[in-house]
Amino acid sequence: MARSAAPSKKKNDKSEVPEWLVTFADLMSILVCFFVLIISFSIQDEQKLQIVAGSMRDAFGFSETVARAGVIEREGNPQRDFVRMVTQDDDQLETQFETEDHNEATRQGPEVQTFELERAEIENPKRFSLAAASIEQAWRENPVITTISDNLILEETEEGLNILIADQEGRPMFAEGSKYPYEATRQALASLAPALQRLPNQIRISGHTAAGVAYADPAYGAWELSFDRANTSRQILEEFGLSGSRIEAVAGRADTDPYFANDPYLAANQRIKITVLNNEPPVPVEWAP
Repeated sequence: MARSAAPSKKKNDKSEVPEWLVTFADLMSILVCFFVLIISFSIQDEQKLQIVAGSMRDAFGFSETVARAGVIEREGNPQRDFVRMVTQDDDQLETQFETEDHNEATRQGPEVQTFELERAEIENPKRFSLAAASIEQAWRENPVITTISDNLILEETEEGLNILIADQEGRPMFAEGSKYPYEATRQALASLAPALQRLPNQIRISGHTAAGVAYADPAYGAWELSFDRANTSRQILEEFGLSGSRIEAVAGRADTDPYFANDPYLAANQRIKITVLNNEPPVPVEWAP
């Protein structure tokens, strides 16, 4: 008995979605999710992040670790202007009897460490960073000074903060052979005076010349010129607000201390150096009236 064969379904049905299109759609979905994640991470919502973090903790669980310091304050609540150094072992050799409290001492009250301990380098940040920033700001605000910005140099050394007003090739700060500065140099000095007056440190001013300069008058050479330029700089600083008592010394060094020791003939060796000395003031700043 003959059986009638069931009609076979066509494999290449036009209504069937091609396999490559399904793969492509999956790839597009993954890319969309990827870009959504990128946008989500770039625009962070702190509140939503806390909600997500809480959900993660609820899902995976967490354990709280508490580490107690074991410090008992015997004198009531720890409200004081110093911090107890509870981790440092007491050394009787470093202790003297004193009647006043010292905020930075290991012991307080009648038994207080009165020795001066040398601070680590990390505890002594650059002392003149704020002063240098204020000087640079004053120079930037004056359009006349910006034209000689390459002639103005700030550098911090072990001696203190050096403020250099140096010649550049073809652009001197003083008239040739003269102790009087150009107007831009004068304004640069004038802008220094208020910033230097706010500092408690002493100021040293020195004049320097380059080697190989010929002088018309044999009686007026590098020594006389370098001193006169330094002294003129002092007068300008005092004229614009620097107290004369702050000047520690004014000196002319001629060409004995070149800025570029390997080439003493460079124009940049001819300069005025104003040094804010790195020493403690005779009276602490906080004691000033």
